[in-house]
Amino acid sequence: MTFSCLVTTFFNNYLRAERGLRANTIASYSDCMKLLIRFACERHGIQPEKLDVGLLDRDLVIDFLDHLEGARGNMVSTRNQRLSAIKTFFHFLASNVPELMHLSQTIQAIREKNTDCQPPPSLTRDEAAAILSQPELDTTLGARDNALLQLLYNTGARVQELADLSVGDVRFGASPLVTLTGKGGKTRVIPLWKKTAEAITRHLETRRRDGVESEHLFLNARGYPLTRFGIGRRIEKHAGKAQLDCPSLCGRRITPHVFRHTVALHLIEAGNDIANVQRWLGHADMRTTSGYFEVSVERKRKALEKLPPPDCGQPPEQPQWKQPAMMAFLAKLSRAVMVRGNG
Repeated sequence: MTFSCLVTTFFNNYLRAERGLRANTIASYSDCMKLLIRFACERHGIQPEKLDVGLLDRDLVIDFLDHLEGARGNMVSTRNQRLSAIKTFFHFLASNVPELMHLSQTIQAIREKNTDCQPPPSLTRDEAAAILSQPELDTTLGARDNALLQLLYNTGARVQELADLSVGDVRFGASPLVTLTGKGGKTRVIPLWKKTAEAITRHLETRRRDGVESEHLFLNARGYPLTRFGIGRRIEKHAGKAQLDCPSLCGRRITPHVFRHTVALHLIEAGNDIANVQRWLGHADMRTTSGYFEVSVERKRKALEKLPPPDCGQPPEQPQWKQPAMMAFLAKLSRAVMVRGNG
């Protein structure tokens, strides 16, 4: 069986039919495989359809993971997620192609990197404010981006939770609320600031004025639901513009998840109970939320170091039509949750 056939069977038969994974998860696996295949092809100077699975050895996979961190700027947690996807693929290979058992064992032996000492990237209040001030409110897309950023900073929602929002998920009035649907279909209700509700109202009025009607809360420029990839690009754009007003943002990659980390830290630093923050963010495991508490304490300790004690005498992708068949197949999987376009 060719490598191309193995990849197709892995996604269609194993992930989708046998394991029943959700479309978003399959898209994530597809992104990982595309990156790995491109890296291997560049390393060996061949086209994807000529790639042999034997070339994906332990050394290449480790070099690929280092490439994700070094060249692409991925966090250790992302590196570990990609490794997990690769191990799943090689587990499938070993189960279906016995002669690949040894190769699979060498890949399974690759250890994840320790993330205990890696504090999640976050924004200060000034940095967050600088990004939130970038959208131009007098334009349709600007009003949309303003509502998107305000809602993201208000709720700390996962990017897919934002992409899935419908207009009916928002309740306006004296006590505005938004209902988010997270992992496993679990929902949670988050109260909204008046400013956030006003931003969403302005967004809906602006697009209604333009004759746009849709049950989806956030649409792209072509009128289709804005995807998680599109949301990420909008945030990167406004973070890039904000560098002029806030130099501390220079050279940093700001993603929707950075905002999620930021909300978690700001909630804890405001004195909220960890259990409440856990419910706010929809964490299944309290240990995830506790990590933010430890980061918060460390940030306060560093702030204290800058304040002397009293009386010390001191002052205070390739184009789609040119892609080989296997890569086109993977690209199609990535677009499965994108409806049409990224906005």
